[in-house]
Amino acid sequence: MNRNAHSGLNDPLITTELAADEAGVTTATIRKWVQRGHLRSAGTQGRRRLYRLEDVFAAERTTYRARRHDH
Repeated sequence: MNRNAHSGLNDPLITTELAADEAGVTTATIRKWVQRGHLRSAGTQGRRRLYRLEDVFAAERTTYRARRHDH
């Protein structure tokens, strides 16, 4: 079930590009996080997926911890 970009003022949704900028990663990394189940889109705007910034940061923390444990 998708939510749209006007889901509420307290949880603004951001594009893949902005999510990548905020997390300091590429858009390909954001897509990889989605494929691996670390991040879920929270809605769409046309054909573009939208994400909650807090979910992006949670995915970043999860993948960072996984990388640290691999070494």
